[in-house]
Amino acid sequence: MSEARIHPSAVVDPAAVIGPDCEIGPFCVVGPEVRLGRGVVLKSHVVVTGKTTVGDECALFPFSSIGEIPQDRKFSGEKTELIIGARNRIREYVTMNPGTEGGGGITRVGDDGLFLAGSHVAHDCQLGDRVTLVNNASIAGHCIIGDDVTVGGLAGVHQFVRIGRGAMIGALTMVTADVIPFGMVHGPRGHLDGLNIVGLKRRGATRDDIHALREMLARLSAGSFRETARELAEGETSEMERQVLDFILGPSDRSFLVPHS
Repeated sequence: MSEARIHPSAVVDPAAVIGPDCEIGPFCVVGPEVRLGRGVVLKSHVVVTGKTTVGDECALFPFSSIGEIPQDRKFSGEKTELIIGARNRIREYVTMNPGTEGGGGITRVGDDGLFLAGSHVAHDCQLGDRVTLVNNASIAGHCIIGDDVTVGGLAGVHQFVRIGRGAMIGALTMVTADVIPFGMVHGPRGHLDGLNIVGLKRRGATRDDIHALREMLARLSAGSFRETARELAEGETSEMERQVLDFILGPSDRSFLVPHS
């Protein structure tokens, strides 16, 4: 393995841990509690600070700001953390903040994510793998975002909201309640608009899987999500149906986005 390549204009604290094969470009700033994994690339003008771990082979583009203190009035300087997984692409002007004491202390981002220019991940969020945030999408504090979720451009997700695996949030949508796995949400105030069919097909869902999910969603929408989910959970379900039911019956203080009547 080769040593890291650090541009002379970069400011890298001697206490930072820089993995092999890293590239730190012009005018970057790396703080003392930062750990960069193998092959991380900081293009130029990137700030990585705080107690922040960046996983192997991530690429951070100009003017991204990673690990700065949470944008939360309750934050009072406590030691908290930001953990970013492997192979993420973090584009220009992206911001990601560490956790807060009241939210568990850790913001966590999974592997293989794509965070387009101007998107934001707030304090205490927990993001899964292969998450895509399109330009200027914002995830507020304490949100839980499942694997394979896409959040469209200029969309906003309210604090404490959960978005289940494989869901798609349309551009310009404001999400104020939980979104079931594989759901499709859009509108100025988002409502559930069926299933993310394109995403399901890309992940290998069969026609029978999609038909079963559609039938289940119709039954859920006809009454109380949680009460109906408890009834459905007592019967025989497919793996994908079980993911949706487990999500609905999981811990949350939020209601659910439902289809327009």
